[in-house]
Amino acid sequence: MRHRSVGRQIAGLGARLLALAALLLGVRASAAQDVDPVLAQMGAPYFERLCASCHGVAATGHGSAGKRLRTPPADLTRIAARRGGVFPAGEIAKFIDGRFDPQAGNARVMPIWGARLGEGVPEAGVGESLARGKIAVLIEYLKSIQMRDAAIGGGR
Repeated sequence: MRHRSVGRQIAGLGARLLALAALLLGVRASAAQDVDPVLAQMGAPYFERLCASCHGVAATGHGSAGKRLRTPPADLTRIAARRGGVFPAGEIAKFIDGRFDPQAGNARVMPIWGARLGEGVPEAGVGESLARGKIAVLIEYLKSIQMRDAAIGGGR
């Protein structure tokens, strides 16, 4: 019984830390190209575990699983370059989450991460906070790997 309580406390603490990261990311979103290195570092393992198999370790769209897909995975290092040098954090977070686009369900190849990232947490609301926090630090990581494009002036 004691172990279950400690496990819940740890899960709750982790969820609170990731929720804080999401809050910090939201505050920083107005500073378009600023990257918080701590949050980006927190997001790197999520990228490696969830995204690299399709998008590749270098995030350029050349992962081993991605080679089998009908639509090739995007080069995630050029998100800002494709959008005039601006990284649209909210748009990318919404796409990663996947739960807010009702038409994406059948056509979507990428998993609906928003539903998966908070699974297995029994406390009400904690799973949602956990999912949002994981997506927030993943977004910060993606911001940190954006390629500099001299023509656009976008940067890391």
